[in-house]
Amino acid sequence: MTKLESYDVIVIGAGMVGAAIAYGLAGRGRKVLVLDGADTDYRAAKANFGLIWVQGKGQNAPAYQKLSRRSAQLWPGFAQSLEQETGMALDYESRGGLHFCLGEQDWTERQSRLDTWHAQAADEPPCTRMLDRNQLQDILPGVRLGPDVSGASLGQADGHVNPLKLLAALHQGLMLRGATILGNRPATGIAALTGGGFSVAAGGECYEGAQIIIAAGLGSASLGRMVGLDVPLRPQRGQLLVTERLRPLLPMPASGLRQTAEGTVMIGVTQENVGYDLHTTSSAATRLAHNALRILPDLTQARLVRHWACLRILTPDGCPVYAGSVSHPGAWIAVCHSGVTLAAFHAGPLSDCLRDSTLTANLDFFHHERFDVSTTA
Repeated sequence: MTKLESYDVIVIGAGMVGAAIAYGLAGRGRKVLVLDGADTDYRAAKANFGLIWVQGKGQNAPAYQKLSRRSAQLWPGFAQSLEQETGMALDYESRGGLHFCLGEQDWTERQSRLDTWHAQAADEPPCTRMLDRNQLQDILPGVRLGPDVSGASLGQADGHVNPLKLLAALHQGLMLRGATILGNRPATGIAALTGGGFSVAAGGECYEGAQIIIAAGLGSASLGRMVGLDVPLRPQRGQLLVTERLRPLLPMPASGLRQTAEGTVMIGVTQENVGYDLHTTSSAATRLAHNALRILPDLTQARLVRHWACLRILTPDGCPVYAGSVSHPGAWIAVCHSGVTLAAFHAGPLSDCLRDSTLTANLDFFHHERFDVSTTA
C-alpha cells in the first residue's frame, strides 16, 4: 500500500455532513483531504427532501431544538457566502414552512405537540403559530386546498433549498479553498500513528492526517469503532415521489410536500424500518400520493416522473452525534439525518470547534455516551 501526502485533516465522507465540515475547515486554514466512497454506497443525500426545518425538531430533546434553531439563523449568511464564492445558485428560500393538518383532531394534536415543544425550550422565542383553515387560505391566495385540510402550523424559521445544488456548491467551494476530494475511495481502515495522527486506508492507498473526522453516514459505525467511537446507527428507508414540472401551486415548503424552483413537486417521505432494503413499493407510492391529493387536489392530473428510495442515518434517539475519541485523541465523529438543516452549523461553529480540537459545552448532549446504559444506570 502506497503512502501518500499528509494532511492536517482527513474527512471521511463527502456527503452533506462531511462536505460542510470540510468546507468550513478548508476556510479556516486547514489542509483538508476528503475521501468519498463508491457510487454504490448508501447515500442519504439521494433522498434528501431539501427542507431547512425547525418546527417540531428535537421533541423531548431541547438541545437538538436549539441547535436546529441556531443553524437556521445562520443559513441566510451561509447561503449568501457560498453562492458568492462559487457562483452557483442554491435555490434557497426562507419564507416559512407549513405542516398541513387533516381534520380537526389532527389540528388540535399538532397544536398540543408544538405547545409542549416550545415549553421544552422556554428560553427561546416562539417560532411557530397555528393557522385555522381561513388563516391558512389567507397566506396561500389562489391555492385550492382539499376539503380535509383543517389548517396548518406555520414555522417562521423554516425554509428549503435544492439539496443537489447545495452539495455541488460545497464540493466546488472545497476545491476553491484548496482542499482535495478523492472519489471512489471508501475508507477501510484507520490506524493511529506512533508519533501522533492517523493513517487511513482507502482505495488501495494510505493517507496520513493529524486529525480525522468520520462523517461517512451509515459507514460511520464500523469506522468509529476503529478509534474508540462506538456509535449505534440504523438505516431507515424513505420513499419519495416527484412530479413533472407544473405551474406554481405551493409558494412555501411543507412537511412532506414542496414545489421546487424548477416547478416539480416532491412528495414524501416514508419512514420504514426495513434494514438495508432499497426497493420501492406500490403501497408506499399510493399512500404518499393519496395524502398529497387530500392537501392539493390540483395534483390529480400531474404526471409522476420518478419514484425512488434511499436510507436515512438514525441514532437510537434520532438526534445527532458529535464526539471526540478519548482513546484516540484527534479522531472525531459527526453523524446526523438533518444534513441540510444543520449544514450552516457544520460549516460554521462546528468547524470552529474541530479546528480548536474541542467541543463547546452546548454540544455535550450530543456525545455518543448518552447511549451507554452503564453510564446512565
